[in-house]
Amino acid sequence: MSQTLRTRHYARRLITAALTITVMAGTAGWTVAYEEQAITGPPPGTAAWLADHSLGGAGRELPDPATASPAGIARFFDRLTGVQRKALVIRHPEVVGNLDGAPLGLRYEANARAIRAAWHKERKADPQSPLAERYAALLRPGRQILAFDPRGRGQVAEVYGDLAAARRTAVIVPGSDIDLDHFDRTDDPYGTPAGMARSLRARMAEDALATPSAAIAWVGYTTPVGLGPDAATSRLARAGAPRLDRFLAGLAMTTAATADAPPAVFCHSYGSVVCGLAASAMDRALVSDLVVLGSPGMRADSAEALRTGARVWAARDRTDWIRRVTGYDFLGLGHGDDPTDRSFGARVVSSESAHGHTGYFAPGTDSLRNFSRIALGKFAEVRCAEADGGGTGTDPAPDCRAGLA
Repeated sequence: MSQTLRTRHYARRLITAALTITVMAGTAGWTVAYEEQAITGPPPGTAAWLADHSLGGAGRELPDPATASPAGIARFFDRLTGVQRKALVIRHPEVVGNLDGAPLGLRYEANARAIRAAWHKERKADPQSPLAERYAALLRPGRQILAFDPRGRGQVAEVYGDLAAARRTAVIVPGSDIDLDHFDRTDDPYGTPAGMARSLRARMAEDALATPSAAIAWVGYTTPVGLGPDAATSRLARAGAPRLDRFLAGLAMTTAATADAPPAVFCHSYGSVVCGLAASAMDRALVSDLVVLGSPGMRADSAEALRTGARVWAARDRTDWIRRVTGYDFLGLGHGDDPTDRSFGARVVSSESAHGHTGYFAPGTDSLRNFSRIALGKFAEVRCAEADGGGTGTDPAPDCRAGLA
């Protein structure tokens, strides 16, 4: 980059920082005046799990969820009989349901038990509780809950499609204001992780009917609330990144998703900050493609600086407000360079017809079509962004498909 371009780039970052500080801390004020407490560490019920010696004998102790790797968890369950597995699900549903590396069927069953217990407890405390209604919704027939943690604002992961048989898999990592209560809200269907995953999986099935596919909505970290300090800093993303890495490692242990290719990970808004911090652990054995959309930045100056083996893609529509607050890191605020800027080095795809910050997965949009093709490995059919369709550069946009089969 020339000295002139560097000067312009730095000036733009300062202007963006000043604008954001004015919006957040000036007349508008912070939307929230407190910091969210990140949920980290092992799942609830871990103490009772570790105190369970029912399997008996040296070398048969239950693995510590705080230290055992997903590969170690998978090996542990491989050694158990069906009866032993079932007994652990019954005695420790909160732990088994959240153990990355445990068999999928066991996790679905364990989480159904944990959610049902939480539902009974909430109804007993308050028969009219909205939270009880949320639990009841998660218990509807056909839902496949891969993770459930009621602590804090609640965390959940849900599978759409047959993950055990999937040849192509996508993982959705959401941004701010997402928790158990907003996991699948109906007033913004394509702005929720559930709606994003359902829409993407439907499009993947349409584009490749003969290819078994699945999509996962993963709300496994504490997201920021509102437009405030948590959204402008990386504190919650740093707490969430190791959880995402562990989740992806667990998928590799328990699914056939690597049969054709490892999962593609789609990171929306603040979720792209989480993905940026987790990226260095995303080698090509765990993640094939890393796609950020509506991103405020990835805490990196370039795609190369992410140090990931995954292909890096980016999308942003012209009407997304996030473009006003991206591309800077100033006094602890902001998340680094704009991933859709051509200088960043990501493969920028078209999001034509998408509208606003939460419209990328709406049917009929270029972004949804492109996301499906990326997840399916149909790179020749991906439509690249026009020169002014995403980033801030004025030169012709490079071919986002260059070097791909």
